[in-house]
Amino acid sequence: MKVSLSWLNDYIPIDKKSYSSIADSLTMVGLEVDSVTNRYDYLDSVVVGRILNIKAHPNAEKLKLCDVDIGSRAIRVVCGAPNIYEDMVAPVALQGTRFPDGSVLEKGMIRNELSEGMLCSETELGLGTAGSGVMILDQKQLTGNKLAKALELSDMVFEIDLTPNRPDCLSIIGIAREIAAFRQTTIKYPEISLSDAGDKISDLTSITIKAPDLCPRYSARLVFDINIAPSPFWLQDRLMSVGLRPINNIVDITNFVLMETGQPLHAFDFDRLSDHRIVVRQAKKGETFITLDKKKHLLAPDMLMICDGEKPVALAGIMGGHNSEVTESTNRVLIESAYFTPVGIRKTSKKLGISSESSHRFERGVDPEGIITALNRAAQLMSELDGSSLIEGIIDKYSKINHAEPITLNVGHTNRLLGTGYDQDKIENLLKSIEFNVEKTGNDELVVVPPSFRVDIARPVDLIEEIARLSGYNNIPTTYPLIPAEARHPEEQLRLRNRLKKVMTGFGFTETINYSFINRLSCDSLRLESADQRRNTINILNPLTEDQAVMRTSLIPGLLETIHYNIAQRIKSLRLFEVGKIYIGREKDNLPEEIEMLAGIWTGSRTNVSWCSKESGCDFFDIKGVVEGLLNRVKIDRIKFTCMPDNSCTYTRPGHTAQILQEKKLIGLAGEIHPQVLHNFDLKQAAFIFELDLKAISDLMPGTIRSKPIPKFPSISRDITIIIDKDFESSELLETIRKSVEELIENLYLFDVFEGDTIPQNKKSISLRITYRSKHKTLEDDEVNYIHKNITDRLLKEFDASLPT
Repeated sequence: MKVSLSWLNDYIPIDKKSYSSIADSLTMVGLEVDSVTNRYDYLDSVVVGRILNIKAHPNAEKLKLCDVDIGSRAIRVVCGAPNIYEDMVAPVALQGTRFPDGSVLEKGMIRNELSEGMLCSETELGLGTAGSGVMILDQKQLTGNKLAKALELSDMVFEIDLTPNRPDCLSIIGIAREIAAFRQTTIKYPEISLSDAGDKISDLTSITIKAPDLCPRYSARLVFDINIAPSPFWLQDRLMSVGLRPINNIVDITNFVLMETGQPLHAFDFDRLSDHRIVVRQAKKGETFITLDKKKHLLAPDMLMICDGEKPVALAGIMGGHNSEVTESTNRVLIESAYFTPVGIRKTSKKLGISSESSHRFERGVDPEGIITALNRAAQLMSELDGSSLIEGIIDKYSKINHAEPITLNVGHTNRLLGTGYDQDKIENLLKSIEFNVEKTGNDELVVVPPSFRVDIARPVDLIEEIARLSGYNNIPTTYPLIPAEARHPEEQLRLRNRLKKVMTGFGFTETINYSFINRLSCDSLRLESADQRRNTINILNPLTEDQAVMRTSLIPGLLETIHYNIAQRIKSLRLFEVGKIYIGREKDNLPEEIEMLAGIWTGSRTNVSWCSKESGCDFFDIKGVVEGLLNRVKIDRIKFTCMPDNSCTYTRPGHTAQILQEKKLIGLAGEIHPQVLHNFDLKQAAFIFELDLKAISDLMPGTIRSKPIPKFPSISRDITIIIDKDFESSELLETIRKSVEELIENLYLFDVFEGDTIPQNKKSISLRITYRSKHKTLEDDEVNYIHKNITDRLLKEFDASLPT
């Protein structure tokens, strides 16, 4: 929102030199001033010049060669103005001057004669309407002075960044009202002397509202015998001061009132309206409309249109139509002033991709009771400036006008929230300064009725915010909350999450944080079964993109998308993990089940390429080792990896996927991504993943950590190599040994698996290493050998195994 100091001065007296303090004060009351500029800065390269002599142009009869003194030197200027004479003092634009119309002056040759500047008219400089000759300055002006300084031209323009809840400040009067409040003065409203009496207008036109929900109020006046012409300079100057381009007197007046009051208006050529009437209705299916910018738009049935007796003539609240615009031949106009529902205007503007000064205000909410004031203001200006005939009466159609409800404000509650000590009188004066109606009660309360232009005020907290900003945020005393000395232990789940993150980063993984929204086709890409609960997705009502249409039911799609993006950047070896919630939908109107998960993915090389190691790809056992190390760090033991049934492997590869069990409780899975899933996510290299349920992990973690003394006596290791059926899992051998409850066994692990020509068909060789240690003595070989033989015999018997020959 642009606001010029000169325009504000029409409603409230302001010293030109106080613009800096005004900008600071506006920012402190919540109207952030982004910038303050002088709108006459473009005159910086225009100086006062004196014509020393004039010669005829040798190559052009109507042009003259002028030698002009600009203070520091004399320059040659080619000029064709009829009113120039020697010793004339006039403005001279030098090379690089940017004029109000956007053109830039450059040094050049005119009919083979050098011209180093330009003698300017009022129109060319945006200082008046006289454009037939060079602007004549006072003879006392000093040559070489900058024109802005010589004429004392200065008009500061504030660029204000308004929040969407303050449509009342989308006008010059709205900003003036705020300035009047913090400067403790009163605002001078424009005088409107028109009468609403008479009903002659009803004989000439009518208004029908067929969509009262979208247009609660519509008003109109008629002005006849108008003469389309350029606006007077003061009106053009006001519009140019806020960045609007003057068009003609009628359109300029509607734009002037829009910027002055914040109420959008529209002027229709009355003679181009079929049946000379207005019908407010919704668009018909398949209907098209050409707007003022001559663009054709396909309309939707929920779009509000302003129509005449036959056809649409305007997009309500957004833009007029090419078929009813004011032209040079226009003699009679109908002025529209209305209140349109903000939601309807916002939807139409977004769908059609049209934004205008009018839609910007209607989307946020205009003053429903300021419609007639703005209408009369425009009609009066047309009558005064053009001598037009104003038709008696107003047509004002409305279904219902919602008046502001009284709000009860408790003074004590206000002070508690703000940390202040204001009494009733102080609060009353603050609210009255912005035209709120305030009445005291005997219960330390105020009954406040906000003005109609404050559409953002509905609750006591809204009033409290007004009190805070008007009294000055910097005047509210600084206080600190009373925090008890004792500290609270962090939430257990948060501690677990942070602990797991540290462990994963220690394993060389990088944390990734993806959106909680995924593509609705992600479940298909993961090959999930139709009965899988992870297909119970929750739709996003207004998704930003199709790729974020539903809440995620798995972390895997996000990780795969991240892998794909990085590989596209030629980063092919990746170790990533994510901690986050998945959302499983329940029955309608029930909140989803939120499950916190940890997922990791590994693709590419096992180690970084270097001179001392060859490049080798990661595999299932790498990701399995990560899970084992992770669970070991959080002190969860008795973990078992067992082959997942093929019919349960949806997004992982059958035969290369393990269920992760703690005793008999399933806590996650680890395995290789299925080739079809890799194809669905456009990945061309193998990837290995794991998933863990954090709730299950948390439940299994020991509440206390026990320590044991460092062994005093040495250990003895023995190996077992047996040949068993290929279908047996090595974890079953380990579990059988653990169940033997042999107290001398300190550790055991698998260190070799072999299949080949020397091994019978459908068999494999398994090698285990067992570490024995006693807490009380040094073990003898015979003692260890006896125990080891018993264990070997038990394995041979239970698994129908044999020893290698």
